[in-house]
Amino acid sequence: MDQSCIPDNPYILLTPGPLSTSKTVKAAMLRDWCTWDADYNADVADLRARLAALASRQPGFTATLMQGSGTFCVESCLGSLIPDGGSLLVLANGAYGARMAKIARVLRIPVVEEDFGEVSPVDPARVAALLAAQPQLTHVAVVHCETTTGMLNPIREIGEAVKAAGKIFLIDAMSSFGGIPIDMAEVGADALISSANKCIQGVPGFGFVLTRRDVVEGCAGQARSLSLDLYDQWQAMEHGGGKWRFTSPTHVVRAFAQAMDELEAEGGVAARFARYSQNQQTLVAGMAALDFSALLPRAIQSPIITAFHSPTHPDYAFKPFYDRLKAQGFVIYPGKVTTADTFRIGNIGEVYPDDIERLLTAVKDARYWLV
Repeated sequence: MDQSCIPDNPYILLTPGPLSTSKTVKAAMLRDWCTWDADYNADVADLRARLAALASRQPGFTATLMQGSGTFCVESCLGSLIPDGGSLLVLANGAYGARMAKIARVLRIPVVEEDFGEVSPVDPARVAALLAAQPQLTHVAVVHCETTTGMLNPIREIGEAVKAAGKIFLIDAMSSFGGIPIDMAEVGADALISSANKCIQGVPGFGFVLTRRDVVEGCAGQARSLSLDLYDQWQAMEHGGGKWRFTSPTHVVRAFAQAMDELEAEGGVAARFARYSQNQQTLVAGMAALDFSALLPRAIQSPIITAFHSPTHPDYAFKPFYDRLKAQGFVIYPGKVTTADTFRIGNIGEVYPDDIERLLTAVKDARYWLV
């Protein structure tokens, strides 16, 4: 395919998604597709099989694609898998855990929101104690990589506590799936949620819910929404050869198929994890040399996004710093932590260690408050 018509981006997105994509991923969107065409639906069916294979080395997992952002998929999962009479424990240590609890309240699902604080990981021993003290809880949800801070929660140990208590374990792996090795069977996950525009390096427009087959088969008639009914969506795709119930984001799906090919060509999730980790380590070391300190200690820091303390200089403000970096070809993220003044820099997407080195030069040049 001729890619000469695809312009270079004026800047690299150093965010947790949407993120910078390859020219070949963007080029995949130059062709139009019919939602009911057999070739297109075969591609959807193939994507579902490939995602299920990424989910676990064990059989028995299945993928359901859902239109919208990742939050749509979280709402679809919670609203469909938790039956009337069920209740949810949300293990929160940032904005996205809190959002899951809010979704549950809007859906009128009984919810216990346990807050571990923004700069502390979820404690599996505390999870076990909570479940022992509140046996009415049926489902437990946690964010794997909480991009409020870049925190990586210990899902394997949490899963052990959840399964020991006989509960259903739901993981928001929005910002980690495809970029950090995860085996759903090994961590005890019954459902895992992610999005096209994260570590698989596609573009925004749909997300997906990976589930144990028996879990999705058992949720017929439970959904609290028509368009976000996970069972009906799965049923249509499973028995319709890859068809979606409603208009699918065809261009985004084709871009995602290309992104999956590129993930495999890179060497799979392990190779991508290694690249992201090198990006993050290069970033933290270089920022430290420029007197920027990371919010989190390395032991609980993900390779996905890193929060840095803002300079304490009275002339510093995020917006002019952001603008100066953007002018040099880099877009970063504002902070989201409520207890500290921070900004964030993502390490994922079509981003390599050389790009991080160029960013560090730009950061050095953008420190207007030191002039």
